Amino acid sequence: MIACALVVSLAMHAQTDSTSCPKDTIDGEVVYKYQVEKSIGLYRIGVNFGVPQSEIMRMNPQLKERGLRFGETLLIPTGKKVGKKTDDVKSSVMAAINNAAEGKVVGDSVSVETEQPDSVSAQDKRLVELAVMLPFESGQSKQTQNAERIMAFYQGVLLAMQDSQNDRTRYRLRVYDTGRSERVVNSLCDSTELDSVQAILGLAYPIQVERVAEWCREKNVPLLVPFISDIDIARQANVLQFNSNDQQAADSICTWIKAHEGIHCVVVETREAETSTSMSTLRDEMKKRGIAFKRLPYSDLQNDSASYALDINRENLFILPSDRYQHVRPLLSHIEKLKNAGFRVRLLSQYSWQKENIDLPMIYTSVFTAQGDRTAYEQLWQHYYGSEFVTESPRYDLLGYDLTHALLGWLRGEKQHQGLQSNIRWERIGTGGWLNGGMRVVEK
Repeated sequence: MIACALVVSLAMHAQTDSTSCPKDTIDGEVVYKYQVEKSIGLYRIGVNFGVPQSEIMRMNPQLKERGLRFGETLLIPTGKKVGKKTDDVKSSVMAAINNAAEGKVVGDSVSVETEQPDSVSAQDKRLVELAVMLPFESGQSKQTQNAERIMAFYQGVLLAMQDSQNDRTRYRLRVYDTGRSERVVNSLCDSTELDSVQAILGLAYPIQVERVAEWCREKNVPLLVPFISDIDIARQANVLQFNSNDQQAADSICTWIKAHEGIHCVVVETREAETSTSMSTLRDEMKKRGIAFKRLPYSDLQNDSASYALDINRENLFILPSDRYQHVRPLLSHIEKLKNAGFRVRLLSQYSWQKENIDLPMIYTSVFTAQGDRTAYEQLWQHYYGSEFVTESPRYDLLGYDLTHALLGWLRGEKQHQGLQSNIRWERIGTGGWLNGGMRVVEK
């Protein structure tokens, strides 16, 4: 455990820098996890954190029995509360279900039926049963960031199910913690557990998709994959892939370049075979469409001798040799120098780079472009979960909400969905599966 930065002397104790302490959520309350240092008492800890001793005692009842010990980890309340969580993700899943619907555990799954109006008798309602296969990591003793994202995704799924109910349809949701296990998905597919489902949402690892896609092909059931982009979709007739692939991104970028005739493309190249597959696909598509570009050796840009490859009268679009930020970060300062020298420059970026502090004009492709009215959704979220909204971009709760609506729409024969975060448009690849064509180039 990493201790907080705390300077202690005989004369005085410096104010603790609480921002250096790790945080956690205990029973819906955000706390600092502080490792007790030598020569400090409970009073001083309370002063440093600005928390009454009684509050520290409340969060750490062991102090009443045996006092403060050097090296132990104390939970210090921050005064902030969020939706109730536990370290046991499966308990969190059940808590979310109980907020949104009546549920019961069936083996390793959770079977959920949403509440329905009483205007039509149950036997007259159409039953729609979906399976959700997600890595909740319920076997882990500590909740990870990935598990928290999956939980948010799942809560969005539940809201979509609740939001979609009507007096003619009855929904049932089966939830499975597939983790990283092939064994789990093989066991499910070999059993009769899934025989009644009409669609499947989930799976986070390509090695699992192959087996479930085979089952879906045999049963003629759609499988919507939310997180993976490297599936051989041409061979998977029943798979709906949400994330765009390299070819879709290349098509969109080339269309954008063609529409901006004043763009001068500069392709940075390395001698080593390190160019990412997405960059290689883009270069191949540019050649195919007759888009001219100037080749620039990596070393020339790194040595600040790249001006010969640029056009002073046009905007220069830099296409770098990798889509990994850590690989191209050393080049950004050199592009910045060219900008300061009077060249107009723009960077071909990635959606994931938006969190980085890049002071250059950029373009990137994204499926997360919709900005729908979220008022009704947020009211529904507050009603069922009573917690703060997720602020991460993209929002995984909105992703679960949009994809569930899209899958229900697919069952009704709809090939497009206008979402709150993603506008989805399914396009078939030959005689195989379907890709989401709802993406565009974003200028920033």
